[in-house]
Amino acid sequence: MRRPVARSLSFVAVTAAVVSLGAAAPPSSDAASPPEKTPVAVGYGGAVASVDADASAAGIEVLRKGGNAVDAAVATAAALGVTEPYSAGIGGGGYFVYYDAKSRTVQTVDGRETAPLTADSGLFLENGQPIPFADAVTSGLSVGTPGTPATWQTALDAWGSRPLGTLLKPAERLARDGFTVDATFRSQTESNQARFEDFPDTAKLFLPGGELPVVGSIFKNPDLATTYAELGRKGVGALYHGDLAKDIVRTVNEPPVDPDSGRVARPGDLSLKDLAAYRTKRQAPTKTSYRGLDVYSMAPSSSGGTTVGEALNILERTDLSKASEVEYLHRYIEASRIAFADRGRWVGDPAFEDVPTKELLSQKYADSRACLIKDDAVLTSPLAPGDPRNPAACATGDKAAPTTYEGENTTHLTVADKWGNVVSYTLTIEQTGGSGITVPGRGFLLNNELTDFSFAPASPDVHDPNLPGPGKRPRSSMSPTIVLDQHGKPVVALGSPGGATIITTVLQTLTGFLDRGLPLVDSIAAPRASQRNQTTTELEPGLWNSRLKADLESIGHGFRQNPEIGAATGVQRLKDGRWLAAAETVRRGGGSAMVVRPMP
Repeated sequence: MRRPVARSLSFVAVTAAVVSLGAAAPPSSDAASPPEKTPVAVGYGGAVASVDADASAAGIEVLRKGGNAVDAAVATAAALGVTEPYSAGIGGGGYFVYYDAKSRTVQTVDGRETAPLTADSGLFLENGQPIPFADAVTSGLSVGTPGTPATWQTALDAWGSRPLGTLLKPAERLARDGFTVDATFRSQTESNQARFEDFPDTAKLFLPGGELPVVGSIFKNPDLATTYAELGRKGVGALYHGDLAKDIVRTVNEPPVDPDSGRVARPGDLSLKDLAAYRTKRQAPTKTSYRGLDVYSMAPSSSGGTTVGEALNILERTDLSKASEVEYLHRYIEASRIAFADRGRWVGDPAFEDVPTKELLSQKYADSRACLIKDDAVLTSPLAPGDPRNPAACATGDKAAPTTYEGENTTHLTVADKWGNVVSYTLTIEQTGGSGITVPGRGFLLNNELTDFSFAPASPDVHDPNLPGPGKRPRSSMSPTIVLDQHGKPVVALGSPGGATIITTVLQTLTGFLDRGLPLVDSIAAPRASQRNQTTTELEPGLWNSRLKADLESIGHGFRQNPEIGAATGVQRLKDGRWLAAAETVRRGGGSAMVVRPMP
């Protein structure tokens, strides 16, 4: 495939590619000396990219000791549960995409949280009306059965080479000895301070002495270290069947709120039966052909693979490498708008909904939708969906529904090993701080994942596939992605946090890298736009303050500002066999890219 010549774009904040020339150190017992953060690293032996240096180092430690990409991904994820506890942890869930170098195949694990078996479409209704969103979030009602521990075990059983207990050791050590608080951790704590204070166990852990953690101080979580040690000894079944399961059920159904706080924390209805019944799903990925490459991602219950894939198919007929910056952004925004219109109507948990995954990813359907895009005009949102089973050129339905809200936290990691195996893994507890409820004595927050369901139909006239149901998985936007060349070898793997903006972040990063010829780290760093079938498109400051905003407004685009969209990581296989790991340069304080044997 011909790659376009790399060029500098005015909307890209040009960032020097920083290459780590020193050895990536494993997590040190000296918590005051964390590994250095660098946004890009190149070398041999495998690579890890995440938002956090301690977590990336945990993965590198496993690779150095002979573990494979799956082993390293689990170790990195466990460490993120320590250092990024407001984004992910064993109280949440996620989606795991794996490329096997030997068979040159891509496989996935759906580790999404599930609703209680007693849940129905009125889960978040009182007197027929949706309860306030904030009240739903900070409650037991929002907590789904966690899927992260089961995801780890499923992946290790299928493709790993090390036992879980060994892989949890770096994270256990990190939780016990502590990590250095940075500005992002303090800021996220501060944004949750009011509700954290209302739960004594959460306050004790994250607001020690009633104060915010100080940047540069050491934060320890001995309860989580003990919990990891227990899972290492007993296996993840302890979370689904043992005393830990009982602790989770008790916490969800009787939220341990401070009685003097005045907060009413609605109870959930989670049972030991719900935890015992939880299963991950091994399933085929979505697959989309784009520019001669094969793009793999998550099938429903996530909408990531279908929505990114549909948007790529819409863009397939346009040579974005030759488009002007305005033309590129206009086409990207409109493709996102159309794909989100279809997502809202058609994508939900396939165990409950008839999801036309194959049809949504057909080029014929994409072409029927792409003809809606005009060079000199902007589509109006909410745009009505099309019918992927009966595609008609430039046709839309007569009924549209707005896109419902998703929390914008989560975390993503990308790993490759010396054998060529690759993992792209997005995991979450939903919004920053999840439900705000810590399991007493266990050291981790519970998710608020069930608020990803629609509380009520987005429009009374349009079928909503994302209403709650018994044991149902709420629709997700997580889009862990792996791209292979025509020989079935990896080109790039990436993903991002950010709620519904995950889809647009992955789409923009892919097109920046594959079409616009940007180095991976610059494609990740580029200022982002996010259109999700809404009346206005969100812009980061780099675009908001650029001349491109006015040029796009002259066509008819409307914008609102978002200070930060997503926090992507990725790995790229270079032609000479080296791995390049890339992460954010600025967002969330910058990410951490590491390789086992660094080389320029």
